[in-house]
Amino acid sequence: MRSLPVFLMVTGRPVILTGQGDAADAKRRLLERAGARIVAEDDGDARIAIVSDGDAATVARLRARGILVNATDQPDLCDFTLPAIVDRDPVLIAIGTAGASAGLAKALRQRLEAMLPARLGALAQALFDARGAIRARWPDAGARRRAIDAGLAPGGPIDPLTEGAVDAVPGWIDGGGAVVRSQLVAIRLLSTDPEELTLRAARLLGEADSIYHAANVPAVLLDRARADAVRIMVDAPPEKPAAGLSLWLSLG
Repeated sequence: MRSLPVFLMVTGRPVILTGQGDAADAKRRLLERAGARIVAEDDGDARIAIVSDGDAATVARLRARGILVNATDQPDLCDFTLPAIVDRDPVLIAIGTAGASAGLAKALRQRLEAMLPARLGALAQALFDARGAIRARWPDAGARRRAIDAGLAPGGPIDPLTEGAVDAVPGWIDGGGAVVRSQLVAIRLLSTDPEELTLRAARLLGEADSIYHAANVPAVLLDRARADAVRIMVDAPPEKPAAGLSLWLSLG
């Protein structure tokens, strides 16, 4: 990755905004939506800044003070970039291209806007409100994660791409939340290029709890797995894999 995606909590905090015109107005609206307190360049408490006109001299002054800067249309001067956003509060989806193409990020945002139900944020809130009930239903952390994965899976009782998912949360907790059985799936990789992963392999990497892999499977492929998936280098597929979904990856 060329940058680390983060979500900054700026409510009530000072953020420097410089420049005039349409770009500045757009950035001002974005900062106001996030609850930031917009201040001038000389503010001594601010730690991040947006230079809406991309002025290099302003960027240099701010950076000299240790402030992280976004410079509009100047990716080489940016410490951080501002993504295109799909807002389903509290769900936020950010699409970034490391400054390569704002148009591409916008096009992807428009596609996602059309795909994602308006009540997606309400589903997130319902799951947050039900944390106690979910923990009581599945006390074991691993079982709980697998139950949630199964519930949110395509066609699952709380599939997030369906409008009825919010109303289905209580029934899923009470009895509809079947836990995915433990299983080991073998995947033979034919290339070290992650772009050549099959759709099935990419999906399973995103779902697996444990990744057993041969020594010659490169990190660039393992990086396509869930960040919290356990990675275990072994010579052969395990006889007794860990609970949940496990993968055995071999190459060539």
